[in-house]
Amino acid sequence: MKPLFYKIFVIIFFSSINTCTAQHIIAQGQQPQLSVDNAGVIRMVYGEDDKIYYASSSDNGQTFGNSQLVATIKDMHLGMSRGPQLASSANYSMVTAIDKKGTVHSFRLSHATGRWSVCADANDVAGSAPEGLMSIAADKHDHFYLVWLDIRNDKRNKICFAKTTSHTKSWGKNTVAYISPDKTVCECCKPGIAVNGTGVYIQFRNWLNGSRDLYLLSSSDEGSTFTMPVKLGTGTWRLNGCPMDGGGLVVNEKMEVTSVWRRQDKIYLSTPNQPEIEFATGRNCSIANPQQPLIVWQEGEKLKIADGINGNKRDVGNGAFIKAVRTKDNKILCVWETGGKIAFTKM
Repeated sequence: MKPLFYKIFVIIFFSSINTCTAQHIIAQGQQPQLSVDNAGVIRMVYGEDDKIYYASSSDNGQTFGNSQLVATIKDMHLGMSRGPQLASSANYSMVTAIDKKGTVHSFRLSHATGRWSVCADANDVAGSAPEGLMSIAADKHDHFYLVWLDIRNDKRNKICFAKTTSHTKSWGKNTVAYISPDKTVCECCKPGIAVNGTGVYIQFRNWLNGSRDLYLLSSSDEGSTFTMPVKLGTGTWRLNGCPMDGGGLVVNEKMEVTSVWRRQDKIYLSTPNQPEIEFATGRNCSIANPQQPLIVWQEGEKLKIADGINGNKRDVGNGAFIKAVRTKDNKILCVWETGGKIAFTKM
């Protein structure tokens, strides 16, 4: 086990546009992910080489307990939005990770016992996920939903989906939710997923007619069927290459989807069937909390956050791949990677 986070952090004070925050350097690691369960417990996972680590906070992100080793996965994908993914529900949390052979591993935490167990592999075709890019989401009733890039049948990337419940440690039959008529979707952009009730929404970067634009798949029956994809925004990005930037999305109680994504050097806000809104300059954007959205992104080495779609934009620190959640006491917790380490701050 690693030592208590609050015993080992190094505090660095720095100025931002509208506030001064304390940055805590936690431990060696990459690609941190955050979730908040139904009770408000904050949970974090991150990778270090072939290892997945986990820690939680029951005091709204002031301190974290001992960092636990969840699993060791030989040749685990890590870096550039690849790495362990996390979602939390009422009674369980789920972590997924992909190795370079293309196996989607999964692990489940019981909130009641604090114990991890190994679940079945999510992909039902061996070696079908070598890109290592995926996202996971949960509803409030211990149903988990997973999306990833998959090359089954023809070695070309397509959007694949699976779901599971608390009653089993196995995933259901995989669904190929989308196949591009131009043979492949964008190969190096992470797909995103958001869930509310029976609604499941998948965002991905397509590759059609030489353009790499964001599209949205939707389902009203927990992912049993999906609609035809809808393009997000009215502009396009003709690009002979992969931007390695998938963006993110949330869905609120009214089933309204809000997404953020990058085109060229700009960050856009988008809702289905509406023109996109230019929001910021940067890359590696994500969004959390559908009722009071938190938007984070990277501009050069500076990390930024906006509290709400029309909120003030503030500096957080320097680094990459920032994630944020809103805590139960209505504050903001941010985590990111910097210099091969995991950092966090509460704002």
